[in-house]
Amino acid sequence: MTVPVSIMWFKKDLRVKDNPALNAACDAGKIIPVYIFDTDAPEGRLPGGASQWWLHESLRQLDERLNGHLQIFKGDAKKIIPELMDAFGTRHIFWNRLYEPWAIRRDKALKKQLEDNDYKVHSFNGSLLWEPMKIETKSGTPYKVYTPFYKKGCLQAAEPRYPKAPPARITYADVPDKGDGLDALGLLPDINWYSDIQSAWKPGEEGAADRLSTFINDSAQQYNEQRDLPAVEGTSCLSPHLHWGEISPNQVWYAIKDKFGESENKDIDTFLSELGWREFSYYLLYHFPDMVDKNFNDKFDKFNWRYSENDLKAWQKGKTGIPIVDAGMRQLWQCGWMHNRVRMIVGSFLVKNLLMHWHQGEQWFWDCLVDADLANNTAGWQWVAGSGADAAPYFRVFNPVLQGEKFDKEGEYVSHYCPELKDLPQKYIHKPWKAPDDVLSEAGITLGEDYPEPLVDLKASRKRALEAFDEIKGS
Repeated sequence: MTVPVSIMWFKKDLRVKDNPALNAACDAGKIIPVYIFDTDAPEGRLPGGASQWWLHESLRQLDERLNGHLQIFKGDAKKIIPELMDAFGTRHIFWNRLYEPWAIRRDKALKKQLEDNDYKVHSFNGSLLWEPMKIETKSGTPYKVYTPFYKKGCLQAAEPRYPKAPPARITYADVPDKGDGLDALGLLPDINWYSDIQSAWKPGEEGAADRLSTFINDSAQQYNEQRDLPAVEGTSCLSPHLHWGEISPNQVWYAIKDKFGESENKDIDTFLSELGWREFSYYLLYHFPDMVDKNFNDKFDKFNWRYSENDLKAWQKGKTGIPIVDAGMRQLWQCGWMHNRVRMIVGSFLVKNLLMHWHQGEQWFWDCLVDADLANNTAGWQWVAGSGADAAPYFRVFNPVLQGEKFDKEGEYVSHYCPELKDLPQKYIHKPWKAPDDVLSEAGITLGEDYPEPLVDLKASRKRALEAFDEIKGS
């Protein structure tokens, strides 16, 4: 009897545990594991530099877990998949679904093409707790506000599936490797600019499991209090692992619930609701795919954004003269990641104090983040800008000085990423322009030389932003 052979197409599910498509493919028979770096993505939507480094490392480790059987390709997946089906003489392909608009279009077209030619396509949900097409309001329309989406939609729906164990046995088909190989993807640049990022992260399924274990043991029970403190490791730091599918949200959800039980716990409930925000971002992207390029609230189409290359570069390089903003932008550059509270602060500064379009921030984050995720990145920037669903009202302008003094009281975070300010007294570390000359001199700082003068006056720029918003408020 001939054992069926199937292609297992890995996408953003770079793991062996709790991988529904992989489990089903292994149950069906022998597998040919495949990964395709799809160059047919829309312009500007191939992974950015930091994400490419992460992807390289994650694929390398996945290949090791698959005993060197992962075949890696670069090109147009719509062309490569049918060619592989024919070359390997297989009638079955398994994959986990993606929810980016272009990936949905690609996979629908590919599925139709394959099924029209009598191939069997088996697709699964491997990346969300609740699929967006299954959650809707009583009137059958999509939710646009997070709290009812999560509490009335998700939590009242069927429980997320329990994580699957890894396949009891993986049997690989005896076929030649037709792939281009990992190095052919060109994910690592000639210059090793990523050494700091490399020291901060451990990509791969094992690294994801370690992160989750550390969070559960060290931080989960203080999450509500510490998640807003950028100098403290109070968050899970699981976002890049979730983005690349090295761990599933189901694994995280049930690891937390199994550890802490079902009893009411504010820290645990808050963390689980943050997973809910990730679900909401994907939900919005699925139902409103235009939000990637367009304002969710079309009122903002008339907003009078400004553009200054000088201001944008100062923001990107962490040289705005506003310490908490500069610390965040430098953390992003050095670590490929930024604390969530600080993401909101630097975002508000760009779109409100500098009056720059949220697209500028979204694109920079896309290139610099190891967790650059289309759903989360887009929804997050639109939220900060005030143009998104359930967004922060535009008139809510984060005061970066007050934010720094509240969430980085001792200035530890700023001192770490802006070491030129470390000798300033706590009173002035978040507003060095307010420090008397003798205090600056004693700290070894000359503003404009050792550390920049503020790019804008915070009070005046806030007023300018609110006046610009008033112009579109009634439209």
